[in-house]
Amino acid sequence: MSFESLGLRAELLRAVTEKGYTTPTPIQTQAIPPVLEGRDLMGGAQTGTGKTAGFTLPLLQRLMESTKTEQGRRPIRALVLTPTRELAAQVEESVVTYGKYLPLRSTVIFGGVKINPQIARLRSGIDILVATPGRLLDHVGQRTVDLSKVEILVLDEADRMLDMGFIRDIRKVLALLPKQKQTLFFSATFSDEIKRLANELLNAPALIEVARHNTAAESVRQVVHPVDNKRKRELLSFLIGSNNWKQVLVFNRTKHGSNRLAEQLNTDGITAAAIHGNKSQGARTKALADFKSGKVRVLVATDIAARGLDIDQLPHVVNFELPNVAEDYVHRIGRTGRAGNAGEAMSLVCVDELKLLKDIERLLKREIPKVVFDDFKPDPSIKAEPINMGRGGKNQGGGRNQGSGRNAGGNRAANDNNRGYTAANKRPGGHGHSRRSAG
Repeated sequence: MSFESLGLRAELLRAVTEKGYTTPTPIQTQAIPPVLEGRDLMGGAQTGTGKTAGFTLPLLQRLMESTKTEQGRRPIRALVLTPTRELAAQVEESVVTYGKYLPLRSTVIFGGVKINPQIARLRSGIDILVATPGRLLDHVGQRTVDLSKVEILVLDEADRMLDMGFIRDIRKVLALLPKQKQTLFFSATFSDEIKRLANELLNAPALIEVARHNTAAESVRQVVHPVDNKRKRELLSFLIGSNNWKQVLVFNRTKHGSNRLAEQLNTDGITAAAIHGNKSQGARTKALADFKSGKVRVLVATDIAARGLDIDQLPHVVNFELPNVAEDYVHRIGRTGRAGNAGEAMSLVCVDELKLLKDIERLLKREIPKVVFDDFKPDPSIKAEPINMGRGGKNQGGGRNQGSGRNAGGNRAANDNNRGYTAANKRPGGHGHSRRSAG
């Protein structure tokens, strides 16, 4: 199977070839034809399988086929909704990359940055809008965006949007869209809630699922290193230094813990930066750029980054703390082993987290291999303490008094994170970093 055989336009094939892609992935092979036919679609695939191109390429072609020669301001004809700023930026980058030889215009809007430049771009006229729900509704409230001419709606990472508490915002957006449109629904998992929402939105959709529900990529080698909570940071520094790792993505449950771990790694002589919802968008963009360029060896992230980061050939992911929700483990380690490349995912697990580990292994339907380092053997006399699922906490380690990645950084705060200004800071363009902003 080739991209040519999928029936894509010459301009799109040229852009794909320049990216170095010759053979479509399974999700692209299955998704592109029905989307080109104008069908609704419900697609499920592991992260890193080429899903974004799977909807971006046919979306661009569909818009070219229905291009209207209207006078005046060009209407928004395609809307892509994503849960996080990073994922929104990544999707819009793909739109620009694949559409470089087409006369279509796009932009991305999300919170955490000034709103006025976004308003200027919207007023200049665009065909494709990529947005997070909260900031999109801010524009709706200011009457700077018109969704009445949307022909194609894409909900990307729909399950994550529901997890982050965006269902009400999504329904508000849906009420502003035409009833007649093509809807593409992409999700890493198909929960009952996702299926209910899909049933409301989709009309006789093509159903595509290229990987089993909640499975980890086969190209990712997984291992657990048992270690006492207080020695996790020491073990992490040892692993990075002794193996001379140049690029490591490390997951922590909380914003405070991520900042503290990054500071400690820098003290150890390992360049590190933290990325989470309390950081300004400029700081998040710089941290990610420095990580991709090699200026920073370690990027410490909360779960907000688990699906929004796309880093070519990322070799190593480390779970400094296991997530409170087993499904998030799959999304975290899916940052490596992408597009057929090999990757490693290591989890530093203390006695407090053994139940979380069992939940993950139950989800994966297999045990993860355990490797104990002689110099870091856990003390068997230490008893497990409960992991606090509430807010806050002082200890950055394996779970004592830690906030939940979902509760502390999730539902109630998700809108603040993506909207960019709150009731306490409602000036247009205000950063509005609420104390409740998402992880």
